[in-house]
Formats: sequence, C-alpha cells, structure tokens
Amino acid sequence: MARRPQNSPRPPRRRRSTFALVAIALSVILFLFIAVIVVRQRGAAPRPSGLGPQAPGILQATYVGTTTCAGCHTDQHEAWRTSQHEQAMAEATPERVLGNFGDVTVAHGGRETRFFRRGTEFWVRTDGADGAPADFQVRYTFGVDPLQQYLIAMPDGRIQALSVAWDSRPATAGGQRWFHLYGDEPIPAGDELHWTGRQQNWNFMCADCHSTNLRKNYDPDTNRFSTTWSEINVACEACHGPGSEHTRWARASALSRSLFWRGTNGLTVALNERDDVTWTFNSGTMKPERSTPRAGEHEMTTCAPCHSRRAQLTDGFRPGLPLHDFYVPATIEPGLFHADGQQRGEVYTYTSFLQSRMNHAGVTCSDCHDPHSARLRATGNALCTQCHIPPRYDTPDHHRHASGSTGATCVSCHMPERTYMVVDPRRDHGFRVPRPDLSVSMGVPNACTDCHTTQPNTWAAERVRDWYGRDARGSQAFVAALHADEENRPDAADLLVQIANDLQQPAVVRASALARLAGRPGPAAVASASAALSDPDASVRLAAVRAAEGLPPRERLALVGAALVDPVRAVRLEAARLLAPSAGAVANAAGQDMLERAIGELRASLRFNADRPESRNTDAALLAARGRPDEAMAAYRAALAIAPDDTASYINLADLQSQQGREHDADTTLREGLTRLGPRADLLHAHGLSLVRSGRRDAALDALERAASAAPEVARFSYAFAVALHSTGAGDRAIAVLTATLARHPTDRDSLIALTTFHRDAGRRDAALAAAERLARTYPDDAGAQALLNSLR
Repeated sequence: MARRPQNSPRPPRRRRSTFALVAIALSVILFLFIAVIVVRQRGAAPRPSGLGPQAPGILQATYVGTTTCAGCHTDQHEAWRTSQHEQAMAEATPERVLGNFGDVTVAHGGRETRFFRRGTEFWVRTDGADGAPADFQVRYTFGVDPLQQYLIAMPDGRIQALSVAWDSRPATAGGQRWFHLYGDEPIPAGDELHWTGRQQNWNFMCADCHSTNLRKNYDPDTNRFSTTWSEINVACEACHGPGSEHTRWARASALSRSLFWRGTNGLTVALNERDDVTWTFNSGTMKPERSTPRAGEHEMTTCAPCHSRRAQLTDGFRPGLPLHDFYVPATIEPGLFHADGQQRGEVYTYTSFLQSRMNHAGVTCSDCHDPHSARLRATGNALCTQCHIPPRYDTPDHHRHASGSTGATCVSCHMPERTYMVVDPRRDHGFRVPRPDLSVSMGVPNACTDCHTTQPNTWAAERVRDWYGRDARGSQAFVAALHADEENRPDAADLLVQIANDLQQPAVVRASALARLAGRPGPAAVASASAALSDPDASVRLAAVRAAEGLPPRERLALVGAALVDPVRAVRLEAARLLAPSAGAVANAAGQDMLERAIGELRASLRFNADRPESRNTDAALLAARGRPDEAMAAYRAALAIAPDDTASYINLADLQSQQGREHDADTTLREGLTRLGPRADLLHAHGLSLVRSGRRDAALDALERAASAAPEVARFSYAFAVALHSTGAGDRAIAVLTATLARHPTDRDSLIALTTFHRDAGRRDAALAAAERLARTYPDDAGAQALLNSLR
C-alpha cells in the first residue's frame, strides 16, 4: 500500500451521504450498548448457586422503599397495609400502641411495672439491669395480634423487649390486659430471660425478621450495636428483594429491556411457583394432584428465614440467594420436636412443613396464605377443599364428628395447636394423621386426646384402629428411629442409618437422622455420611458433616475434607469447625489453603454473632485447636465479660487452663463461676474433676456428689462420682451409685462397663458376669463389650 509523502498536501474531503452518517451513528450507538453490557457483565459478582430465573441483578440491586412499589402495585399495597407484616414493628405512636398506658401497674415476682404517658410519649417504670426501678421510654411497638410487645432503646445500641406484654385479643376472649410472658415464674435482674438480658435482645433475637434489609452491625470490640434497616417493618422488598432493577425495568423502553434485563423484570427472585398450576383429583385415589411438579423452592426459602427455627450465619440475605448461605434451619431435634416430628418448642412452621405430604405433593406457602394480606385464602374447611374433594373428606365418614362441630374441621385433627407466649396458639404444619397408638408406645401427643381429654390414649388407639379398618399400632420407620435415639436404645444407630440411607424419606428427616449419628459413630454411620456428602439437598450435606463429629481428627479429615469447598456457606463452616484441629494433618498446600479459607469464613461468621457467648466460645475453641491458647483464653474471658452468667465459658476456660498445666487458675475460674451463679450441677462437676487433678480427694468427692444429686438426669455426673468413690476404696458405695444410675439410664455404656469392672475388682465374679452380659446384650456390636465378657468367662 502506497504511503503519502510526509509533507505533501492533503487531498480535499468528499462529502459523506446522509445514509452513511446515519449508519455511522447507529454503529456508534450499537457499540455503546454492547460496551455497557460488557461492563455490566464484567462488573457483576459471580452468580451464586440456587438463584431463581429472575436473579441477574440480585447483587447489584438496591432498596427503593414501599412508596415506590405502591405507585404501580396499588392492590397489593392496600392488602399489605392491613397485614401483620406491615404491623411487625413500628414507632411507638398513639396510632400504633394498643396497650393501656393510663398509669396502670402490673405486679410480677415481687416487682412492679407501671405503664404511663408523658404527653405523646409512652413510658414504663420497672426494674432495670441492676434490679433497681427506673423509668424507660418505649420506642417501638412489636407485633400486633394476639399480643403486642414494647421495645426499649438502650444507650449502647441494644433494643430490649419488655417481658410484660399487652394481650390484644378482645376482652371476651380474655384479652385487653397486661400479662407476663413467663407466667408466674420469677425472672430477676441478671437472669438471661430478664427483659434486659440477652434472651430479650431485639438486635439478635428478633430484628432480622421484623424489619426490611436489617443490618445488625455489632462491634465485638466495643460491645455495641449500630443496627440499621431500610424499612422498619416487613415491607415489599423483604420478600421480593431490592427493587431498584425492577424499577428501572418498569421505566425502560422495550429495547432497553431486551438489552439490559434479558427477558426478566429485574426482580431478584421469581415467586411464580403457582403460575398456571391447577389441582385435579386422581380418578383412582381421589387424592389431589398438581398439574405440573413444583419446579423449585424459591417461595418457601423466601418465607423460611422468618418462619423457621434457625441460626443465622450472617446478614444480607436477599430472596433468591441460597438459604443455607445465611441460615441453618433446625432439624427434628429433641426438645424442639417430639419423636414423631410434631412441634414441641417454639419452632414456627418450616421444618414441620418440610416433613409433610403436602410439601412432597408440591404445595407451597401461598396455596393457603395470601402473601400480601397474610390472611388465609379461605375460611374453615373451604381452605382445604380447594384441593381435597369435599364428598370424600368433608364428611362424617372421614372426620367422625358431627358436621359443623369443632372436631369436624380439618385443622383440628391434622394441624393441632400448641400455645406459645401464653396467648399465641400456633398450628403444626406437619399435616399428620392423628396417632394415639404412638402416644401409647412413645408418649407423643395426638389430636384425639388433646380434645377428648377424659379418654385415655389406649381408648383412642382402639378407635383409630376401628375407624380405619386396620391395625394402627405400627409406626413409621423414622419415628421408630428417632424414638430409639431419644431412648438411647442399642439399636438406635442401625435404625438411624436406615433412615439416613432411605432416599424416599424427606430430606429433613434424613438430615435429622444423620445429625443424631454424630453421637453414635461406627462404620455404617461413616458410610452413610460419606454418601450423603454429595446429596443435592444442603441440609443433608450439612448433617453429614455433623455426623463426623465423633470421629478422630484424621478420620474426620478423610471424610469431610471435600466439604470445605461446598457450594453453600453453612456446610463449609461446619466442616471448618470440625477440621480446625486437623490443620497439621493436611498434607498439601492446596488442602491447607482450602482449610484456611473456610476457617477464615467461619471466624467471620462467629464475629458477626460475637454478641453471643456461644460464638465467642466457639472462636476460643478454634484458637486453642490451632495452638493459640493465650488468645483462646482471652476469647473465653471476653465471653464472660459480655455474659457473666454463661456457665459454659467458665467450664471451657478452666478446661483450657488445666490443659496448659495451670490447675490453680482452673480452680479459681470455677470458684468464680460457683460464687456468681450458685451451685449449678455442671460447674460442680467441672470443679470436682479439677480437684481430682489437684489431688484434693475429699473436696473432689463432695463436689462430684453434689453435682450428681443436683442433676440425676445427667448420667455422666453420677458415673464420675462413682468412679471417684471407687478410686478412694469405697467400692460398695460406688456400685450402689452405679446401680441407681442404671435404674434411671439403663443403657448408659460407661456405667455398665464401670459396674462390671467394679464387681470384678471386688471378686464378685457372678455379679461382674451378669453386668457384662447385660452390657453385651445392650451393645451387641461393641467389640470392647464382647471382649470384657469373654475375659470374665
């Protein structure tokens, strides 16, 4: 190609046509559009797993507020305005406060609480954190029906919920009165349940579910909160996610929508699981069937953070993000649930619903609940007969009660109530058939004798058998397994393994079985956990990691090492917690890097929850496991600084001091706990063991005996006392203690072994042989038990 000489004159320009200019302009515009799209794509954070189909802007979107949403969605906004979501929390104004603040005094536990007003302000005079009466201004209302609580803002950023609440039910239903949430139980200042205590702290216990875009903002170094929210109540964006992208989409042209939103409407999650869905009746079974399978769980995981019993790992959840990146919902745990999965503690609804046939069939929350008004979609049995054919189910042939009676309502049998917070009845969402036979065999409640209180469960079990024309005494496999675990039966491990391996069981049931296997390690449990680590359900993978807790460190590492890079945060954090002591066993740099990243993520989550002594204790244990005992002891002391009533912090600090050869310091720590908290059984037990290590035999025996007497329900306290007695030559008394212990805990392995060896050492061969045979019968797969029996034979 010829080049123009450097100094030669330029040729004259030719005029471009209008068409060429337009083409150039369009090219420039197209280039700019493409450049913007590329920049947007490059600047976007990696797309998390599990997002809904409308999630491209989930990380970039910001909150715009209910007023913006109401501009277009007027019907939804009007329905929401009268909902309990809208009234979840509010400034304490005359329009919002329901309680009688007309100089009313309420007595409880020898103390008085007076409610009064100063102009438009609402005040309460009650005992403060130091036990002395003082005046406190009510800043916020909390909830609305069937009770309303009141929140006090403290100087350090804490917001505390008063324990005296207003019963907002009509007077004809027993309402329109002040009442104490703990009934007649005295709750003195200093108790964690006192209104100034950590169990009544709004920032940790309540805030995340009652406001929108909540940020706890706790500073562990200053022990202060700077909690913020976008909206004080549960507003549109709490469920739909931040709306800035949706707002831009609504205002954009069709061309902009196609270029920037790629066929979505800019919302962070698509709550469309009911769209174009119909329910029909199977002509053979006459049971309802969904027209198309439920494609996902976006709606349920949007509701779950607030309608579940769960732990929180961090804040910042937005609908559409993986639930287990932010929360750990409870499994079917003892104390929270009965062995058959019925609600027991205050567990809300999510875990119950996951167990249900309704969930398995594809029912979702908004099939029954209108999401904007938060009301039921129909009243009475009409709600259920949306899907269940009335001639089959809404008839005395099915419910065995007179039509129109309370017993004839579907929820009376299939959703029994349990009352919480004194006046708040909540229905179980497990949708079970009443099983009075399980009440006979396992002691669980049932809807029949909840109502027919004068009839025994055996009578009800016979009636159920007659009604259904079959023997109703057989129980579901998972119920049998959980009951065996709670009874500490020797077959519990095998039964739990069977449930964990049964892919036909709901994921929450398999997860519950796996979590309980942590206390029953063995080859079958390890194999079950290993298989479950690749399960598609995050709750099952998390429980599989927990099942490894009872294994030695190297075996833990071999089993759950890969979980350090699991797609969801909850699994990674649990793996990091279990594997922290194994850091020295990691063989290569890549493995060490994975472990360090996961431990860093775990410590960040613990720092987020450092307002709780449990989190500071876990962080201290991590530091100790990684060879940093001085930092660990400082963390335990920091836990005691924010929660001087926390027993575990005293015990854990003393254990670490003992491990470091500082038994005198351990003794001092435990004495401080006993002085402050009184003779609690676990503190007495720990102190007794410390005194044993110090060689102070008489004092040790006294502490261990007091611990065993204070908590006979804890087998290891009595076992430790018996071992201490035996070591002093009081063999007969030790045997008597063990005999009494085994009467209360007939399958306690340690007590059975000790009873065998104590009889053997006393020369009572027949008694030792009988105890060994009992041990072998109780634990037939225990090689150690069989070896002990063979040695006596």
